[in-house]
Amino acid sequence: MIKPPDYVAGIKPYVPGKPIKELERELGIKECVKLASNENPLGPSPKALNAVRECLKNSGEMNRYPDGSGHYLKHALSEKFSSRGTAVSPDEIILGNGSNELLDIAVRTFMADGDEAVMATPSFIVYSMSVQSVNGISIQVPLTGYRHDLARMADAINWKTKMIFIANPNNPTGTINRKNEFEEFMNRVPAGVLVVIDEAYYEYVTDAAYPDTLKHVRSNKEVLVLRTFSKAYGLAGFRIGYGIADKDIVTELNRLRLPFNTTSLSQVAAQHALDDDGHLGKSIAVNEEGKRFLYGELDSLGLAYVPSEANFIYLPLPVDSGAFFNALLHKGVIVRPMGPKEVRITIGLPEENRRLIEALKAVINNA
Repeated sequence: MIKPPDYVAGIKPYVPGKPIKELERELGIKECVKLASNENPLGPSPKALNAVRECLKNSGEMNRYPDGSGHYLKHALSEKFSSRGTAVSPDEIILGNGSNELLDIAVRTFMADGDEAVMATPSFIVYSMSVQSVNGISIQVPLTGYRHDLARMADAINWKTKMIFIANPNNPTGTINRKNEFEEFMNRVPAGVLVVIDEAYYEYVTDAAYPDTLKHVRSNKEVLVLRTFSKAYGLAGFRIGYGIADKDIVTELNRLRLPFNTTSLSQVAAQHALDDDGHLGKSIAVNEEGKRFLYGELDSLGLAYVPSEANFIYLPLPVDSGAFFNALLHKGVIVRPMGPKEVRITIGLPEENRRLIEALKAVINNA
């Protein structure tokens, strides 16, 4: 039987959660609450869904390949940034099948056998998986106070370093690195190293000291800023995200981007979601309300948590995370174990958050 190279065989596949209906069938329970994948509980913008329905009515177009250049969505993004005072041209934008795909394309474009990439741990697992897929080496720098230790990450750069990954806010901790420390870090990054700044949860951030990473694109730094429509825009099922970089970097990335990597429907949905500021604002408000509620309840239960700038909360536990996960699961609440004694919990709708707290109280009482 044909075998992959050892460095590929050593990759542990990402394990997604089971579908809710399957879990309910297995456990014999109903009306599970899924708080495991950081999805927007409000769902997509009604404008986006209506646009998709209209697109489907014109079924004659569905036998045609999507617009491989993403012309209309790129121009819509460019206009959106311009309206907010930031100049981003369409040729500085690349679309992806979620921002995940763009991470992978960047690694395959700029890294080779034996090259190194610096990243934090714990952080988004796809960084190290992508690096391993090209037989690269992941240099993992532990978080300090649940945040990226940018000074130590800069110390880890050497002549073999080709890329640096920064999740800001970080997944799974929900923490951010602020403007001053980020600028100090960028001043230490040498030429020839691509800094990938993963801002999947950008829209949820409320801290005024959050760094303006696009200014580094403007100053022709070697950065790739990644954002997505999967989180605050509620389009996770459509799989579409985008990257912003100097047009020369985008040109290099396009060498390995598949010709039709985003679908016609995903482009339409994203374009119209981008135009619905009301839905985005409501999504952010629901998240903030849920965050405040959960903080108060977790405080009253005596459970530690990490204050978050995203749409999830990271809980360090005094018990095994697998047992904690299973106990909640049997109460009909799905969370995400992130380590031996850590879980990540998505902020849901008010009724979902209340259901979580009820389940937590029952689990604590049983324990």
